[in-house]
Amino acid sequence: MTAVFPDIWPALPEIFLAVAGMALLLIGVFRGDGFTRPVSYLTVVVMLLAAILAMGYGAGRVVTFNGMFVMDAFGVFMKVLVLVSAALSVILSLGFNEREQMARFEYPVLMLFATLGMLMMISANDLISLYVGLETQSLALYVIAAFRRDSAKSSEAGLKYFVLGALSSGMLLYGASLLYGFAGTTSFDKIAALFAGGAHASPGVVIGLVFVLTGLAFKVSAAPFHMWAPDVYEGAPTPVTAFFAAAPKVAAIALLTRVLIEPFGHLTAQWHQVLVATAVLSMLIGSFAAIMQTNIKRLMAYSSIGHVGYAMVGLAAGNQDGVRGVLIYMALYVAMNIGAFAVILSMKAKGLMLEQIKDFSGLSKTNPMLAATMAIFMFSMAGIPPMAGFFGKLYVFLAAIEVQDYTLAVIGVLTSVVGAFYYLRIVKIMYFDEPLVVVDKVEDDGMTGILVVTSLFTLLFFVAPAPILNGAAAAAAALFAG
Repeated sequence: MTAVFPDIWPALPEIFLAVAGMALLLIGVFRGDGFTRPVSYLTVVVMLLAAILAMGYGAGRVVTFNGMFVMDAFGVFMKVLVLVSAALSVILSLGFNEREQMARFEYPVLMLFATLGMLMMISANDLISLYVGLETQSLALYVIAAFRRDSAKSSEAGLKYFVLGALSSGMLLYGASLLYGFAGTTSFDKIAALFAGGAHASPGVVIGLVFVLTGLAFKVSAAPFHMWAPDVYEGAPTPVTAFFAAAPKVAAIALLTRVLIEPFGHLTAQWHQVLVATAVLSMLIGSFAAIMQTNIKRLMAYSSIGHVGYAMVGLAAGNQDGVRGVLIYMALYVAMNIGAFAVILSMKAKGLMLEQIKDFSGLSKTNPMLAATMAIFMFSMAGIPPMAGFFGKLYVFLAAIEVQDYTLAVIGVLTSVVGAFYYLRIVKIMYFDEPLVVVDKVEDDGMTGILVVTSLFTLLFFVAPAPILNGAAAAAAALFAG
């Protein structure tokens, strides 16, 4: 037998990230923690270059590495989204890490390797490559959750994330082993061909699929597997929380979408009810549990659980329009989520971080621009037109209505009304309450840039929505063409 060298070009962004990550690690080792800021800037450059490499991929669907890796328009769209959100998260962390004596070169490198795992997840075409990508991401995330070693809360967050993450990985592996045992293969393409040919889905396959979905639901913090999110979001350093709420969420939703549509697209009847139940629980828990929160990071955790529920409404439709709605939703979610965390990171009084919701009291009087920016993100997350968040919800609800899933759409609309209460309460606190503290001016240029770009994107998305809408439509079409 002659060895066949795999086609490495579709995996060029991943290979570039892996090589660059090792190079940056060596630079950090030899130059020390004093070189953290340059390593962070280089990490941002590497991520943006990887995004350009991904966008340079041509049309069509290419499978390589013995069928374990796939590259298509869906992969390109989600990878660019992950890389941009990861790069913004690194920029967000610069000032915070230096103020809190957390500036170590390992931080941006760990974020880079976590991002590498996310790209591998998005292009997984086999249950084995799915797991390798997932664990590459998770191992780096466990470490950065507990990166603030002198904080008991941060250590607790890392430990909780690790224990529950290990549990979810075990469930996913058990499900994968069942699928392999009953389907006879781990390849997505072969599983798809098996069921497209009319093969009966045995109870073992269905149970295996449910276990895999359970493991992935942990990763996206969908209810009822959301229990780690509020504690980890609150305990982890705020820039890490911003990262958790954006890039890993996008990658896990992308992986969940690919798993359900490609190998198990012919088993919609088997997974549809599971997804509907998860979506409903996520929307309800995300809406009602957030009302009682006093910490802004815990509120954002429940908010993200609710947003995952809305994205799953589109995915539950199981068709091309539904997937397009999910992609549009995630693109807009990243912008408003990164922007909201930029505001939270800017909330300082005499150099001390402010994390309580009551600290936003009278912000419009002490820092009107910051208050206006936060108001834009809150209106958008509530789904109030003409903000970007309204269009995200519109497309996923339309997809549900198209397949006559009226109950799911109605629950989505009603939970959006409940969610609007706690988003608008923050606006009320900022504009109608008296100030409790005087918030410092934003002096970080990177932070200011992110606040301006994300707020303008969120506010003016309706002016030129075509790039996102067309990109999402092409990505969804590619997934179904495969």
